[in-house]
Amino acid sequence: MTRVALLWHMHQPFYQDLVTGEHILPWVRLHAIKDYYGMVALLREFPDVKATFNLVPSLLVQLEAFAQDRARDRTLELSLKPAADLTPSDVDFIRANFFHAQRQRMVDVYPRYAELLAGRAGHYTVDDLRDLQVWHKLAWIDPFYLETDRRVRSLVERHRGFTETDKATLHQVELEILGRVIPEYGDAASRGQIEISASPFYHPILPLLCDTDVYLRTHPDARRLRRPFVHPEDAALQLTRAAEYLAERFGRRPSGLWPSEGSVSEAMVPLAVRAGFTWMATDELILARSLGLTFSRDAAGHLEQPERLYAPYLARVGNATIACAFRDHVLSDLIGFTYSSWDAEAAAGDFVNRLVEAGRRFSRRSNGEDALIAVILDGENAWEHFDRGGRPFLRALYRRLGTHPELRTVTFSEGCKDASRQLPELFPGSWIDGNFYIWIGHADDQKAWNQLTDARSALDDLGIPEGTRSASQAPDLAGAREEVLIAEGSDWCWWYGDDHSSGHDAEFDELYRRHLRNAYALMGQPAPDELFMTNISSAQGPAQSEPTALLKPTLDGEESSYFEWLGAGVYEVQDVAGAMHQTTRATVRLASVRFGFDRQHLYVRVDGRQPMSELLGNGYEVALKFLEPDGRRFSVRATGSLVSGIHWERVGEPPRWRQTGPGLSAVACGRILEVAIPFADLWRVPRTAVSFFVAVYDSGSVEQERHPAHRPIDLRLADEAFEARHWRA
Repeated sequence: MTRVALLWHMHQPFYQDLVTGEHILPWVRLHAIKDYYGMVALLREFPDVKATFNLVPSLLVQLEAFAQDRARDRTLELSLKPAADLTPSDVDFIRANFFHAQRQRMVDVYPRYAELLAGRAGHYTVDDLRDLQVWHKLAWIDPFYLETDRRVRSLVERHRGFTETDKATLHQVELEILGRVIPEYGDAASRGQIEISASPFYHPILPLLCDTDVYLRTHPDARRLRRPFVHPEDAALQLTRAAEYLAERFGRRPSGLWPSEGSVSEAMVPLAVRAGFTWMATDELILARSLGLTFSRDAAGHLEQPERLYAPYLARVGNATIACAFRDHVLSDLIGFTYSSWDAEAAAGDFVNRLVEAGRRFSRRSNGEDALIAVILDGENAWEHFDRGGRPFLRALYRRLGTHPELRTVTFSEGCKDASRQLPELFPGSWIDGNFYIWIGHADDQKAWNQLTDARSALDDLGIPEGTRSASQAPDLAGAREEVLIAEGSDWCWWYGDDHSSGHDAEFDELYRRHLRNAYALMGQPAPDELFMTNISSAQGPAQSEPTALLKPTLDGEESSYFEWLGAGVYEVQDVAGAMHQTTRATVRLASVRFGFDRQHLYVRVDGRQPMSELLGNGYEVALKFLEPDGRRFSVRATGSLVSGIHWERVGEPPRWRQTGPGLSAVACGRILEVAIPFADLWRVPRTAVSFFVAVYDSGSVEQERHPAHRPIDLRLADEAFEARHWRA
């Protein structure tokens, strides 16, 4: 008898900003109403089929918040907003984001939805917008509901002309599905049909948390971080919290572990064992490298070394021992990437035939032993590409698995309980290429790891006993630690570099850096300037025009002449945040920044949305925060009617800002703010460029805004040929 162990991995990144409460992207909610409930509920039709579901705790945290109707994302807000009240910026967001669905299976199958997509570049009426609000969500509704729920069927059959009441009804369906997800997994586990396994809480790459230098095992010549990240205690915490969270939700501590991205190393084995895990799973390539061999397949795709792969093993590190199962990469990928274009019955038949043949080959080479074939893959994303959300394929597959005389489905605990083969070593790597390149190999990845390392070190530096800290020095260390744990997740670096790309790379990048900025804020420390700049090396800089002439403005705080700033570079401040952001952040106060130079000075002009003298008079401070030269700042503030400028430099470890005096710089503030800084005040050795942000601080020295948002103004200074290049008759 061939034992088949199916594991469906359910995971999404942690999209919530813990400070604002906003969920930046909608994918937890949308996959929950389409996949998370139906994938496990479907097993009620096949009581003889068993499966393992890997539930990432940070996914469940977000799912519960949406189920309780206390979580919000902008897509949800705009799906519920009365269509007649949508603003032009709302409509722009809807055009850009309400068609994020697989075209063939989720849009074109609904004529009205396809019609709205075809007309996206034109004018939408209020009725069009309301129909789009409905179809955007309706296309994601669980196939069970699409097929049988009268409320949902009524909307699908009507096609168009939806009402605000219809939107409210659909939202009730949404909340109903969301509320059924976790109880359905609990019921399936209680009746013994599924096993619930875990990944570490925020889905980090455990071997890299233990020591990022483990990457050098496969890439010995790789660029190294400024200093390695070595925090096995964080890996242990992510494991322990995951086990405790699932035990609290489902009444049973999980026995099994799918390490994030199938990433393993010998250093994480004792941590997993101490957290109570008795088995874990990873990819066949890890087994091949651990055994010092290469798996090969014949022309039909059948494994030529089945006796090696289709059995559980034991990994022993010191006194810690854990059972390991290794997935068949090819069989798993057939479901994930190939069968979506096949007829459901033909695909299920092909898959089962492959399982049968694999089991027979194993038995012939293993003295009649029963094979354990592990099939592990994403439990959500693939189904967007299947007919009717993959349900016809899954039904055909489960029907065959439940009745086939040579196959028996088992949970991973059942499959691994008789593990006896010893691994000579556990090779460090992940399910992708047996290494960690995806998460630490690209320069963008390494920039992110350096930022994480610095934040984690800052947290350690503040880990002083509570009784020795004064009230004014009492940072929220627990909150800061949570933000760092979130930033340890694997998803951020998945999207960095040239390996993968989505329509939301910028949002992932911003959210990663936001978590670290939040950590510094909760530690009571200023965030490093680089956390306000994108980590994406291919990202475009701010939309700035460059200087075209040497400047010589009159510093009086007024636009005394149209021509005095005519040759300056310009950055126009854009308030690009959406409705959700506007409820949680301060109003943008600046309108534009002009900048330029003569041979001896840097000149900066700041225009506000109110007279700058009023802004400073209300206790605000405006600062130029330099990245080139690094560690310098020039701030302007008002004391009564007196406006003054102060130079600062960053010193010490941990870093702090120290005043160095006004120097020879000059400021003037009226309707506008004008600044002249001699280059001699910025550096001792002449340089060819400056780079800076413009920031606004409140009276408590808390940064309220900075511009540009993600990349600084980069300004190359005049060389000898500057005037000749820009000469105009």
